[in-house]
Amino acid sequence: MDLTYSPEEEDFRRCLRAWLRRTLPKLPPKPPPSDWPARRAYDCAWQRALYDAGYAGLHWPVDAGGQGATPTQHLIFLEETELAGAPYVGANFVGLLHAGPTIATEGTAGQRARWLPPILRGEEVWCQGFSEPEAGSDLASLRTRAVRDGDAYVVTGSKIWTSHAQVADWCELLVRTDPAAPRHRGLSWLALPMDAPGVTVRPLRTLAGSTEFAEVFLDDVRIPLAHRIGAENDGWRVTMVTLSFERGTAFAGEVVACCRTLARLAAVAKENGRWEDTALRRRLGRLNADFTALWRLVQANVSEAESSLRTGGDGVPGLGGSVFKLHYSQARQELYDTAADILGPHCLDADHEWTAERLSSLSYTIAAGTSQIQRNIIAERILGLPKGR
Repeated sequence: MDLTYSPEEEDFRRCLRAWLRRTLPKLPPKPPPSDWPARRAYDCAWQRALYDAGYAGLHWPVDAGGQGATPTQHLIFLEETELAGAPYVGANFVGLLHAGPTIATEGTAGQRARWLPPILRGEEVWCQGFSEPEAGSDLASLRTRAVRDGDAYVVTGSKIWTSHAQVADWCELLVRTDPAAPRHRGLSWLALPMDAPGVTVRPLRTLAGSTEFAEVFLDDVRIPLAHRIGAENDGWRVTMVTLSFERGTAFAGEVVACCRTLARLAAVAKENGRWEDTALRRRLGRLNADFTALWRLVQANVSEAESSLRTGGDGVPGLGGSVFKLHYSQARQELYDTAADILGPHCLDADHEWTAERLSSLSYTIAAGTSQIQRNIIAERILGLPKGR
């Protein structure tokens, strides 16, 4: 495992910094959080700027439309764009961080040619249709059915917590294609066009007042067989590829953002007199150690993926992603609990940036796999402990 940067990688960093300095001042103001069409347009315009500059899909294979960069170069990209305050991928996150890498790894040549270029150019937005009202943490218990009818599947069911569904063109959809098979072996991964007849989207309002989530109802929706990624009933394995990307490097930029927030918290504590509290300084010091360790863990996971590529592997992040996800969720919640402590009564202001982040942090022990699921993965697949009865 090598956590250092080569001269070529440092040169890549310098060029990226120069491009960000030239580009970011020219961006228009961010649209209001509640204006989803404007947010989609803003996020897609940023993605197109990345594409035109050669920074879209850095670590994707060249034959998938990417740049064929190393995972380490991708990590540098995530670090530098966050440090520069560049826009996040926003509405494009499912396509760029989940569906796209999965199709690049598991899709046919035709599927890669159809779906990957529009994702990289910011022309098509994806959402994720995995969780259901009674199948969240226990994803294998999902009930949405897909029945073959000629050259298509007829899909009936519902999904929940579907991020950006109201502005999405496509949905990575997990369905049950063989109800008689064991739970993990009767699933398939489909690409659902969101404008298909029978698709209904109903936005959900979160505790923080945002509406990025939605319920999606599927009433006899026809999806061509050619839209299946991987073999029929092999959807669980394909989904594990998706979740490996989600837990592996998708949160890397957020770790950098948390480090910046930590520095700002220390500055506010010095301004309002809280810095004299030794217990608070101890909490901030421990959080600094946590996020430093998390960044090193991201580097280690990327180094592992890079080693896999060199030895002929697929470069899919390994089980270290679950270790990262578990601890990051806890550290993020503690970070914004500490922010509330430093803010005092101002933490009750719903419009304050850190108040919104604190409410959002509550979801991190659930999103991308609950902490309980991550503990099971670590116990069984890393530590080799027996499964519970």
